[in-house]
Parts: sequence; structure tokens; C-alpha cells
Amino acid sequence: MSAKIHSVVLDKEKCMGCTNCIAHCPTEAIRVRHGKAYIIEERCIDCGECIRVCPHHAKKAQADSLDLLGKFDFTVAIPAPTLYGQFKDPYSIDMILTAVKALGFDEIFEAAEAADIVTDELKKLLKSKEENVPWISSSCPAVVRLIQTRYPALLDQIVRIESPMEIAARLVKKTVYPDKKNIGVFFISPCPAKITAVKNPLGSTDSCVDGVLAINDIFTLLHTKVSGLGKVEKLGRASSRGVSWARSEGESHSVEWPETVAVDGIDNILKFLEELENGKIKHVDFIEAMACPGGCVGGALTVENPYICKARIIRKAGKIEPPAESREPLKQEHESLLYMNADIPPREGMKLDPDFRKALEKMAVIEEITASLPGLDCGSCGAPTCRALAEDIVTDTARKNDCIFVLRDEIRNLTESLAELGSWMPPLLPDEEKK
Repeated sequence: MSAKIHSVVLDKEKCMGCTNCIAHCPTEAIRVRHGKAYIIEERCIDCGECIRVCPHHAKKAQADSLDLLGKFDFTVAIPAPTLYGQFKDPYSIDMILTAVKALGFDEIFEAAEAADIVTDELKKLLKSKEENVPWISSSCPAVVRLIQTRYPALLDQIVRIESPMEIAARLVKKTVYPDKKNIGVFFISPCPAKITAVKNPLGSTDSCVDGVLAINDIFTLLHTKVSGLGKVEKLGRASSRGVSWARSEGESHSVEWPETVAVDGIDNILKFLEELENGKIKHVDFIEAMACPGGCVGGALTVENPYICKARIIRKAGKIEPPAESREPLKQEHESLLYMNADIPPREGMKLDPDFRKALEKMAVIEEITASLPGLDCGSCGAPTCRALAEDIVTDTARKNDCIFVLRDEIRNLTESLAELGSWMPPLLPDEEKK
């Protein structure tokens, strides 16, 4: 698939050029030029931070529609456990899943159930772990893309187990309903990174998910369904461990391993990965890293306050009882479904020039321009930092006087020159002297 498939897009009609987005983008993927923002596709990791902070709702995620269900003969919904926290406590997990099924799905397979399977596999791997380096969870696709883009030296430390979303979809198609024809699998997502992980997967050649529905797109309809339910089906099969993956520390606690660390929120992850790359993080075996604040409960496509959602997840998980009927244990020949089947290569940055020598020369120019700028990183120029502006100048997408401080100095110099010129009067012409 193309490396330029992204779920996060800009609505130019709504964009006011306020620069909020450039200040919060973790990969400096956004610029504001001519009063409008634009996204540099080569740098975007679809974390959704720009969606979260844009006061004008000019950033949005391209999710699929429920209309897509009509293209399949048999459909299965894979709800993220975050969905459960969007509903008040009286609405049980089974009620929510029954309402999801009423949207037009034939069956349900919880992502939390796949998280249970991943938990057991992680436990086995940690027991056999020999390397004295921290392993990084692969469950958050935004974090995986962040590492690929900004910290490629850490790529080998990513656990090569697929995300619960992808594992659930594989199990649905390969083991649970292998005889079904024209089957459609739909993930109900709290974040845009999951949408991109389906349309442009990392670590796998393709995805078994056929569509992704955003929680905030279907919530109103789903709330209507759950409020008017009649008979409630017993559909929940996941344990409290799997449901807890929706919140920060859920995954790390579920593996029951002493040397684990949980980090959430993109700013915290940036600082943590910086220290990890520099060798400052020691005596840690496993790192749970979730880009959204509070974990998936803080996803940009949710509707509930993340702290309220987290509290609900804890309460709902605490009420879970073992299902009356469990699925068959995963057979040994199917264990390969849990793992990635492709490499995660470092992500190529923006090339300054195809010619390596010219690229080095431009790099030197960038350093010179950066040194001549004020170094305030104020964002007024439409770039997140002074160095980013220097890069834009060298690539001919910006000018030096886009910096308001440089422009102010240019205007001051021009004003002084005009004043000096105005004070100088040329000698009068002879006929003017007679007057």
C-alpha cells in the first residue's frame, strides 16, 4: 500500500490558520502558509493530536460508514474496549455489545478478547526474554509510527506481536468463521491511528480488517439502540484483563511482570523515548506506550471525558464474570496469526536533494539560517520551530521574513533608510534657483 495513505485530513474551509496544531504535532508534520494549515504526509503519524487541539474542528479523521456493511454477506464487529467506557455504569458490556450487533452486524468479537490472547503470549515471551533491553509494546500504532519516524534506532525493541484489533480480525476470518464467504470485519475505533493501521499497515503485508468505524460517528445511533433494548444477549467473552487494555497501565498490569513501565500522552512518550534512545532508561523489561492521554480512553474519536471513561472501564472490568461458554483455545498451528509478517523499516524523512552532496550543502545552509533566526520557536512564522523554518526556506516553501522578528528588523531598516533618504535634498536646478 502507498505510504501516503492517512486518516487525518484537513478541512480548509474551517481552518483559521491559528497555529495550535503546529505547536502540538509530535513530528513537525504541520505548517501554516497563506492563512491555512497543511499536513506534510511524509511526517504525519496520524496520532490525532491536531484533531484534539484544533478549536475550529478543521482536522478530522476519514473513517468508514455503516453503509459499507451492505457490501458483505456476513459481518462481524470488533469493538475496542474503550467503547464500554463511553456509556454510564447502568449500561453493561453485554447491553453495549447487543446494541452494536443491532447496528446491522451478524456477530461480535471483542478486541478485548484478543487482548487476553496477547496477554498470555506476552507472558510467555517475557519469561523467555534474554536481551537486556526494554521491549516496547506494539499495541499503539501511533507510537510504532512515531518510533519509525523519530527514533528508528528503537525499532528492533518493538514486540512483533500484532495489535489486538488485527489479531481479532485474523481469528474471525481464519479460525472462528473460516467457512463464511464474503465476510466483512469492522473495527470500532477510538483513534485515527487505527484507521491508518488498516489502510496502510506496518509490520504486516495487509490487514484482515475491512472497515473502521469511529466511535464518535456512531455514538448517537448506538446510544439510541442501547437505551431501547429489549432482550440482552450474552456476548461478552473478554476478561477484566482484556477490557483494562483500554486505559493506561492496563496492558502492563495484565502481563503481571515486575519490571514494566506504562507511559501515556504523546509529550510524555517523546521525552521517555528520547531518554530510552540515549540509554538512560535501565532495569525495565517491558514498556507500555499509548499516545493518547490516559490510554485509548483519551482517543481523539471518543465522546466521553477520558478520566470519566477510565473510571467506568475500571468499574465495568471489576464486574466481569467468566463467560459461561468459552471459545476453543488457540491451536498451535494458528499461533502464527498473533505475529507480524513483515519488517518495520525506518521511515524516510523529507529529502533535501536527490544528490547527496547537494543535500549536505543544503544542510549546512539550514544550520546557518537557524543560527541567524531568534531561536524562540514561537510558531508565528507557520513552522513549529526556527530550525523547521530554516528547512522550509531551503526547500523553497517559506521565506526568511516569514519570521516576524526578521520582518520587523527589515521594516525598521527600511524605515531608517527612507528617513535618511528623505532628509537628503538634491541640488536645485538653475531655473528653480531663480524662483
